[in-house]
Amino acid sequence: MVRRTVALLALAASATAFTTSRSALPAPARAPVAAAAPEMKFRVCDLTGKRRNAKAMTVTFSHTRNHKVQQVNLQDRRLWWPEGDKYVKMRLSTRALKTIAKYGLNTAAKKYDVDLEQFAR
Repeated sequence: MVRRTVALLALAASATAFTTSRSALPAPARAPVAAAAPEMKFRVCDLTGKRRNAKAMTVTFSHTRNHKVQQVNLQDRRLWWPEGDKYVKMRLSTRALKTIAKYGLNTAAKKYDVDLEQFAR
């Protein structure tokens, strides 16, 4: 019994002799931080705010219903803004393009409460 206790104490003492605190260890070498990746823009119309429909369904011949995502039909456009006397670069849905064609860019922006100055180039 005494031998067992002495052996356990010797084992514990030798185990603590080999452990060191974290502050005594050298700091690991870190890789240089790369440039930040470009931000991904959501597929949202800049004028109307239209976004995807995530609740759409595909219905098969056997009437099995599966979820699908209907994305917005977005177009990158550079439009002339006569009131601001400059070009405006926006991501617009085709519905927004039809609205702009009907009412004009400035009237459509006022209708949807959009500041065109932030899209001006």
